Amino acid sequence: MSRRRRYHHHYRIKTFNPTNLVNQTTHQKTKSKYQSKHQFTDFAIPDQLKRNILNRGFKNPTPIQDQAIKPILRGKDLVGSAHTGTGKTAAFLIPLVTNLSQDRSKNVLIMTPTRELAIQIRKEVKIFSQGMNLHSTLCIGGTSIKRQISSLKRQPDFIIGTPGRLIDLTKRRKLKLHKFPVVVLDEVDRMLDMGFINDMKYMIGRLPKNRQSLFFSATLPHKLNDIIHRFVRNPIRIEIKSQQQAPDVNQDIVKLKGRSKTAVLHSLLNQSGFDKVLVFGRTKHGLNKLQKRLDKKGHRTEIIHGNKSQNQRKRALRKFKRNQVSILLATDVASRGLDIDDITHVINYDLPESKEVYIHRIGRTGRANKTGTALSFVA
Repeated sequence: MSRRRRYHHHYRIKTFNPTNLVNQTTHQKTKSKYQSKHQFTDFAIPDQLKRNILNRGFKNPTPIQDQAIKPILRGKDLVGSAHTGTGKTAAFLIPLVTNLSQDRSKNVLIMTPTRELAIQIRKEVKIFSQGMNLHSTLCIGGTSIKRQISSLKRQPDFIIGTPGRLIDLTKRRKLKLHKFPVVVLDEVDRMLDMGFINDMKYMIGRLPKNRQSLFFSATLPHKLNDIIHRFVRNPIRIEIKSQQQAPDVNQDIVKLKGRSKTAVLHSLLNQSGFDKVLVFGRTKHGLNKLQKRLDKKGHRTEIIHGNKSQNQRKRALRKFKRNQVSILLATDVASRGLDIDDITHVINYDLPESKEVYIHRIGRTGRANKTGTALSFVA
């Protein structure tokens, strides 16, 4: 009996119930939105880049862009605390593309925790540098290292990669870290969660002493202080508060009141307006079971989690982006770097483990000046 009790205690799952936060956020909606101090036209950036920003659909700078672009243009080190969905990728790419267009020796190395995020950043680099003769290379696992080595020989302006592959290329002497005077570490808290702390220290130890370092993380736990201290010097610090992180997301709680979660989800998905829905679950096994049940009920779904290969994930995302399926089921780790502008709803089928994960999840909707909805199932 006592053994069973110990077993149960050991496997108790930590969850975050967003009910209070949702009520608080609803109350805060009456507050005025963040007012940008700048327009994109105010920044000292090339005309071609201004056109590329417009083509990307950006009108006014987000808070992180408003505060980060100028210091990065001036070559300052920066520590930015901002969640995915706040426009942080553009916040560092816009000034870095500008600086590179004026001085081709300022090559940029960007390190990210996941392949998906690296792929997304590479896409953004291409959009912002269009017509500016700047080149980029993706260095991630799961793809041909020979092709990447060949691409590195052409000395690209931007290298975007994941820790494992970047270190592999460094040890093979195909990537010379001392040649990168500008370095970005993105989603560093996630790199920490995924066990990349020693990889980060290895990379930082081989970078040039005289460099511009940009450090972005959704949260800044004490565990990161050592990395921050090693990585940046006298940085500008920018923290985007959580109520600014999902300004265009209507948040609500769905009380189950003893009803089956699958039945409640099924009835929601049948309502009009649920056009492109991202459903978060806690485990791969649980999501696989949910997918079978939803498919039986006639819903067209795709699924991404850690047991899916890179190609399977890519295929699932492509179908979801092209509206060939309207429902994507995902675990938290698999969803890192997911950037799809027109998700109408995020549904927390299983509650997230923390407030940070909750904010990260709901930031997947309400993007690109559209309003989204986040619903959380609570018993």
